[in-house]
Amino acid sequence: MRPIAWYFDFVSPFAYIGLHRLSELPRGLAVEYRPVLFAGLLNHFGQKGPAEIAAKRRYTYRWCHWWAQSLGIAFRFPAAHPFNPLHHLRLAIACGCTPEAVRRIFEAIWTTGADPTDAAAFGRLALALGVDAARLGAPEVKDALRRNTEDAAARGVFGVPTLDVEGELFWGADSTDFVRAFLADPAVLRNAEMRRIDDLPAGAARRT
Repeated sequence: MRPIAWYFDFVSPFAYIGLHRLSELPRGLAVEYRPVLFAGLLNHFGQKGPAEIAAKRRYTYRWCHWWAQSLGIAFRFPAAHPFNPLHHLRLAIACGCTPEAVRRIFEAIWTTGADPTDAAAFGRLALALGVDAARLGAPEVKDALRRNTEDAAARGVFGVPTLDVEGELFWGADSTDFVRAFLADPAVLRNAEMRRIDDLPAGAARRT
C-alpha cells in the first residue's frame, strides 16, 4: 500500500483535531504530511471558509472547543482567528514536514491561546525546531507550498484536513471511522449504491 497523504493547514482547528485522530488509524500505515494553503483551496473551488460566515464561525468555534475537550485533546483558540498561516506552513516545509515538527507547530498555535502572528514568538519556535526564520522566504520553500496546494486542488482536495488513501479522499477530522472502514474493506466505496450516488444528477441549482 502506498503512503497515505494527509493534507492540512495550521489555520484549521479541525486539522489540529485531525492530527490527534491519526493515531486511531491502524498501526503501521505510512502517512505523509502535506501542508497546503487552505485559502488557496477556497479560491480554487470558489468557496467561503467557515470563519467567513458570522453565524457559522460562532458555531464552528464552539463545536471545536467542545469536541476537543470531549476527546481529551488540549485545545485553546489562539488570540485571533483566522490568521495568516503562511509562515507556519513554510516552517513545516523547512523542517521536512516531520510528524514531530508538525505537531509542535500545531501545539504552539492551538494549545497556548497566544497570537500566532507574534514575530518574536514565531522566531523562537523556528529556532527551537532548528530553522533560521530567514530561510522561509527561500524560493524552494515557497515553491514547495505552492506545488502542494496546486496538487491538492488538482486531486479534488477542497478542504482540510483531508486524507488521500489509495486515491480516495476523506475530508474532515470526523472521517476517521470512514477511513478505517475503507482500509478494512475497500468495497465500502465500490458497491452499487456508492456508484449510483457518485453519478447522481442534480435536481435543482441555487441561483447565484
